Amino acid sequence: MINLGTLKEISDLRSIWPHEALNFTPWVAENVELLADAVGLDITVDETESSVGDFNVDIYASETGTDRKIIIENQLEDTDHDHLGKLITYASGKDADVVIWVVKHAREEHKAAVEWLNNHTDDKIGFFLCEIKLFQIGDSDIAPSFTVVERPNDWTKEIKKTTLTNPTQQQRLEYWNAFNDYAFQNTEFAKSFNKRKPNTDHWMDFSIGSSACHISVTQIQKRNKVGVELYINDDKELFKGLHSHKDEVESAMGFALDWRELPERKASRIIVEKDVKFDDQNAWPQQFEYIMDVCMKMKKAFRKYI
Repeated sequence: MINLGTLKEISDLRSIWPHEALNFTPWVAENVELLADAVGLDITVDETESSVGDFNVDIYASETGTDRKIIIENQLEDTDHDHLGKLITYASGKDADVVIWVVKHAREEHKAAVEWLNNHTDDKIGFFLCEIKLFQIGDSDIAPSFTVVERPNDWTKEIKKTTLTNPTQQQRLEYWNAFNDYAFQNTEFAKSFNKRKPNTDHWMDFSIGSSACHISVTQIQKRNKVGVELYINDDKELFKGLHSHKDEVESAMGFALDWRELPERKASRIIVEKDVKFDDQNAWPQQFEYIMDVCMKMKKAFRKYI
């Protein structure tokens, strides 16, 4: 017989983190990948106890590979009106795109409030309400667990988007939706990249584990081209370092790349483009295969030098 332990919950969170600001917030910042997995975002912590006028938001962060700003407010108790008000104040002060409220227990009225916020804001902002719990089996290490109890209602916002977009934007959205449906059935691609939420932008970004750069796929509809590139946010030294390995990178990928340092701009781009027909949906699977292949080769070829 296999001996099985009994899972018990440690209900007193302050027995582990006595003080929110001094103990809990630093722990969340250091272990943000646990929270990131729960909400489905790639999160890079920029600052803790970040100033918002006379107040401080617990954690100010960004979505890795994009410029979307994230605020995280922590609470070792049940939700209350005071913290809900702070969330709105901080979101306004930081012009946040994503708001995450981490609590011991979410009261029903505050679940309803977060749901209301998600249903009455546009598709570029989202509110998450997460509960954190602690568990232990016997004398084992204590294990934390984040549970999302309220999240943006993507379906509702999808309806808003489809009624407010022009034909070009609508086609972009359809293309990205079809790409996600196709690409993430591929096990290798799904292991390499996190699924991104489709939108009406002409680009879709994928993290490669660095805040300095990311892979971006672009629909260049005016020229009927699809582009896949390594987009370097603001680091000319990184570009130069990668360029010094140009031969090795292109040999690993099997084709030449267009290396654009763009000295007059902050960003640099390393790109490859392919002629496509966006209005021929029967050709989309071939385009998706090309995008997936280049993305995986690009991540593998560059990752060792970043």
